[in-house]
Amino acid sequence: MTPSAPETRRGSLFVIFLTVFIDLLGFGMVLPLLPIYAEEFGLKDQGLMIGLLMSCFSIMQFLFAPVWGRVSDRIGRRPVLMVGLLGSAVFYTLFGVATLWKSLPMLFVTRIGAGIAGATISTAQAYIADSTSLKGRTKGMAIIGAAFGLGFTFGPLLGAAALISTQSIGTSPWPGYVAGALSAVALGLAFFMLPESLPRESLAGGTASGPKPSTASHESSRFRFTAWQDAFATPSVGALLITSFISVVAFGGFESTLSLLLKNEKYGFGFDLKKVLLVFAFIGFVLSLVQGGIVRRISGRVSEHRMALSGGVLTIVGFGLMMYAASRVSIPWLFLAAAVEVSGFALVTPSLQSLISRRSDPAKQGSILGVSQSVSALARIAAPMIALPLRTTSSTLPYSVSIVLMFLGMLLLHVANRRGHDFVEPTSDNG
Repeated sequence: MTPSAPETRRGSLFVIFLTVFIDLLGFGMVLPLLPIYAEEFGLKDQGLMIGLLMSCFSIMQFLFAPVWGRVSDRIGRRPVLMVGLLGSAVFYTLFGVATLWKSLPMLFVTRIGAGIAGATISTAQAYIADSTSLKGRTKGMAIIGAAFGLGFTFGPLLGAAALISTQSIGTSPWPGYVAGALSAVALGLAFFMLPESLPRESLAGGTASGPKPSTASHESSRFRFTAWQDAFATPSVGALLITSFISVVAFGGFESTLSLLLKNEKYGFGFDLKKVLLVFAFIGFVLSLVQGGIVRRISGRVSEHRMALSGGVLTIVGFGLMMYAASRVSIPWLFLAAAVEVSGFALVTPSLQSLISRRSDPAKQGSILGVSQSVSALARIAAPMIALPLRTTSSTLPYSVSIVLMFLGMLLLHVANRRGHDFVEPTSDNG
């Protein structure tokens, strides 16, 4: 007897969660080590080049996410997801080889390749959309968010365990090898347990009523341009998008410079790699706790504007505490600062997304939220390119700049709140 559709869908969503989670374990393991390895491989005090190394992953994701999306519309979600997982397995393993050889060019190649492979996250979202009803869509999409949070929490822990088990003191290839092995496990899960989500008649170039392959690229480009126009033409949404960009740049600067501050013996805390990874695991835990627990409990009782504003204030306080912790080289203050900073960001992000959604025409909401995701991707590209060169001047200068950025962001949020309002369906003059 074949399983019923709901059972098949629930099983498929669980497999999607497992494959994304396992793949993101590797990402969470490698990310904190990347700037440290870059400095040790010859980029010490070259903030712009380290920033480029950190950004190239996000650049590739920004460029290739729509490409993978179009390919998955034609050949199916399953093969695209499997190609992405295969690429992750290969390039994370090569990250280990690059570490072993201390090869900077190879380090760049591995991050570019991993970014192209990791851009299939959007295909995983499309798979969830195929497998859920409109009513269950939001709950289904939360699977990706949960996988991200858990990946960023347990990835660094697993990386620390790999270093401890191999008794590694300095740079070690083992985190890369373990990350590659995890992606290979996710690939095996997808191969044996993940069915295709698109109906057979929808494959090979679209349905009879759908766009032909030759026109898909042109229509997609025109659609993206129209989406950006719609987003910035909607009252207050443009200001909210800029606020979102600023907040992600500020947090991205913190995220990309933290491992160097933790590792530096002269101007930082002098942590070894295992302790650096444990700090990032703590950050992932706090982020998951606040977004999964506190935000869900208080949303509905506290307005999005007030929640975002409170988060912005917490973020500014967190940056100030980071500067104080760094000047005192105080570990208790470091953990307090990280907890406050991450909690603030965890409040800001979902609040801004909700405000953007509420103020958008429901007929255009999907495309405007897509623009919001693109804005966040651009911010993740910009953040290391701004923060890491600043760090070559002073280890705390990125945090000072982030305080200024967040203050400007909160001013914009205040302006957006006063000038905008929830979308109201226009009333007809007839009748």
